[in-house]
Amino acid sequence: MNDAPNRRVEDYALIGDCHSAALVGLDGSIDWLCLPRFDSDASFAALLGGPEHGHWRIAPEAGGRARSRSYRGDTLVLETRWDTPDGSAVVLDLMPPRGEAAHVVRIVEGVRGAVPMELVLRPKFGYGEMDPWIVQDEGQVNAVSGPDAIWLRGSVPLRHDRRAARASFVVGEGQRVSFVLSHRASYLPRPDPVDADRALDETMMFWEDWIARCDYRGRWAGAVRRSLLTLKALTYAPTGGIVAAATTSLPEQIGGPRNWDYRFCWLRDATFALQALLGTGYIAEARAWREWLLRAVAGDPSKLRIMYGPDGSRSIPERELDWLPGFRDSAPVRAGNAAVGQRQLDVWGEVLDLLHHARLTGLEPTDAAWDVQRGLLDWLEGHWSEPDNSLWEMRGERRHFVYSKVMAWAGVDRGLRTIERREFGGPAGRWRALREEIRDEVLAQGFDADRGTFTQFYGSQGVDAALLLLPRVGFLAWNDPRMLGTIAAVERDLCRGEFLARYDPEADGGPDGLPGGEGAFLACSFWHADAMHATGRPREAERLFGKLLELRNDVGLLSEEYDVAAGRQLGNTPQAFSMVGLVNTARRLGGGSMDTHEGSPVG
Repeated sequence: MNDAPNRRVEDYALIGDCHSAALVGLDGSIDWLCLPRFDSDASFAALLGGPEHGHWRIAPEAGGRARSRSYRGDTLVLETRWDTPDGSAVVLDLMPPRGEAAHVVRIVEGVRGAVPMELVLRPKFGYGEMDPWIVQDEGQVNAVSGPDAIWLRGSVPLRHDRRAARASFVVGEGQRVSFVLSHRASYLPRPDPVDADRALDETMMFWEDWIARCDYRGRWAGAVRRSLLTLKALTYAPTGGIVAAATTSLPEQIGGPRNWDYRFCWLRDATFALQALLGTGYIAEARAWREWLLRAVAGDPSKLRIMYGPDGSRSIPERELDWLPGFRDSAPVRAGNAAVGQRQLDVWGEVLDLLHHARLTGLEPTDAAWDVQRGLLDWLEGHWSEPDNSLWEMRGERRHFVYSKVMAWAGVDRGLRTIERREFGGPAGRWRALREEIRDEVLAQGFDADRGTFTQFYGSQGVDAALLLLPRVGFLAWNDPRMLGTIAAVERDLCRGEFLARYDPEADGGPDGLPGGEGAFLACSFWHADAMHATGRPREAERLFGKLLELRNDVGLLSEEYDVAAGRQLGNTPQAFSMVGLVNTARRLGGGSMDTHEGSPVG
């Protein structure tokens, strides 16, 4: 069955083991899985093509789409229910905590009657390019290609041909049929067998124990817990790095070229994620991320990258995978991300802000962390006045983006506040003067007095949704007339139905240097709800938040963007930035402050 022309981003649910993740479709097919980690080559890439590019499907022989699905409680164990004329069955999908190898476990449970089921496993390594050698190996099916090897073991007989493994079986009421797929490097011994039922118990326990630490008890507890579980699933356990999404090249416009690889650790996205985690009781995750950061920038903090590999690697070369047609023919498909070499000035400020905020919320200070902050501040002092590519990774010319300058101001401000709190020493007088210099320039060149709004960049005629964040870092008070004017301009120029675009890609001659458009950006829409709440419009804020919650798919996931006209999700999924926005807005609307500074705005 190939419904690729009609598939939707929201058709997919996520399972993962905090090393990698798989996307499971409503048709029972795992269409995306990279092993052994998030940014490895995909072993199943049907998401960006068709079944011939690799997938693993378990479903009734009659085919079709599942009747319903959900996660079992507060876990990442997916339960999909099928109803057929012959009866009903449930498929449980999970990835147990990682040991010597990666495993995907699928358990079929009979609920009513007797349901004929079918399994098709067609691995295609190297993002759907390389057919493996498939053999029978002591009751298991083994597929090998280059450095990759997988083994499939089942509780019913398996057969295979040159391209795929298959099984046909009937599951009756009360019966269970299980399958375990294991991955390990082809030059290592075959991994030990995994008991499916034990793996289910261990996986349930892992997620239940983790979410039990959540201390959020507000009105939207269910949505917040699911978002936090998703953020944890996007965390690379060995290092503490948080990837932006589980996928690459899901389009921001169907049929368009804005298709990027998000399986890496953006420092900015991670700082927003850690604000959500710190605000809900997860200090250990913040500590692990700080250690990851210190390792990633060790040696020369001035050479900070905007993103890193999950292990902290700096090299993320971008290439096009021209054998893949793309999700609903949205090409090109990309692996790697050339934006790694961009200058995004705000990242220095975001990191400095987060490290400061983490100390204020319970993370113990360390000399090593302060040394990194000093290095970042030294670099900012010499480069804040230069143009950059903005937080939106503009591939056009560098400009003086207002949000970037404000975040440089925030970074200097956090360093100065640290000295004033007598936590560490530093050149207070010099940094105080620098802070005022940046602020004065932004107010003089980044604010259009005639229109009463801050602009996207100096001299711009457009606005940017990121300007809604200026009060969050203390640059201006929420009720400052300049801020109120900016909010009004953003609402006038960037609203796409109920939701916000990041910016107008056609304003100012096309500042991002790319053809085509994109959908409403969900993180920005959460920022809009925050701004409404902070400026005395709580009912509007809650209404917008409710509309955003309705955009989640049936298992509570959000991608990066939303196509208002077509009513569907767009972009890579699940998107950490969107899930973080949900958590932080729920906290703000419930009375918790999301501002990362202490005290009143400066000046």
